[in-house]
Amino acid sequence: MSPADWDVIVLGAGPAGALAARQLAAQSLRVLLVEKQAFPRWKVCGSCLNGHALETLESAGLGGLVARLGGVKLERLRLALGGHQALLPLAVGRALSRRRLDQALVDEAVAVGAELLPRTEALVAGALGGVRSVQLKSASDLTMVTARVVLVATGLAERSFLSPSPISSHVNRGSRVGAGCVLESAPPSYGPGTIHMAVGRQGYVGVVRTETGQANLAAAFDRSLLKSCGGPSAAARQVLNEAGFEPLDAGGPWRATAALTRRSTYVAADRLLVLGDAAGYVEPFTGEGIGWALSSALAVVPLVLQGLSDWDPRIERDWAQSHATLIGRRQRLCHGLAFALRRPRISHALMLAASHLPILVTPALNHLNGSFQRQAIR
Repeated sequence: MSPADWDVIVLGAGPAGALAARQLAAQSLRVLLVEKQAFPRWKVCGSCLNGHALETLESAGLGGLVARLGGVKLERLRLALGGHQALLPLAVGRALSRRRLDQALVDEAVAVGAELLPRTEALVAGALGGVRSVQLKSASDLTMVTARVVLVATGLAERSFLSPSPISSHVNRGSRVGAGCVLESAPPSYGPGTIHMAVGRQGYVGVVRTETGQANLAAAFDRSLLKSCGGPSAAARQVLNEAGFEPLDAGGPWRATAALTRRSTYVAADRLLVLGDAAGYVEPFTGEGIGWALSSALAVVPLVLQGLSDWDPRIERDWAQSHATLIGRRQRLCHGLAFALRRPRISHALMLAASHLPILVTPALNHLNGSFQRQAIR
């Protein structure tokens, strides 16, 4: 085996990459965490952590992290569609800005020995002699480094590989585009402790109050709506109006994402494992997206440890199987919900049930939210 510069190189310092780097560095491994942007940074996200996400952090030894950062308890889901509204209880959940969450997870990784390399673009190259190469490009330098194992956690980024690779991302036909902004103020009807979810015919808008008191707005829109409205601000106004919510002064600045719903052809190759959003994504609901990222970070660690000295193709098969079991099931549930919300008859039937017979809807919501997890995370 060739000598490696690092035991593990992790591409992407979002929740999946930062938590994986922390867990591996805690094993006294040489871990390099590479991030294209500077920290702290804001990302388009609903900024909600559900029971699934909170329990995963607890399993990693970070159970009190979100509360210490000021995460706001989420107690209700205010759902609106076609002028009808329902207020459903949430057993567990917190709202925390991605700016603060991501920075805290990176700090945790650095504290146990991981090295952070910000403002650097990383592209995965080939594997040879028991190591895999990664090209690092910053404003002033271009270099090639090697690692025993490389983890790709670059989110919805379109390009993570230097040369053609069997791992590629395929966008689902009709996939919506994400968009978001932060509002310094919002009407009193958008109060704290509540996920305000407005569902329209061509998209949805979610609003939560974070630890700063600001209103975090995250949305998913059909491309046709963005085109007809001329941008996300007008699209958000239309969706809020259709749902019957009070208007918001959401003039921006807005940021958009790549297409949301996508799948990866493979999630592993020789000394390479893909996790988080980079391994596949669907339109999330009530904090599912962060939960998927965090749980995949914990699940990948044993396979990385196994493959550091003796990589076996079975590791690649095991990760594909583990990822499908752990994440795929929850993503299929969200995919089914997104499918239903795009069908007017189905969505209106669900809305009537939620508004008139919430006892029928709450158990399913709690299951999705992960409130069946241990009570200690409250």
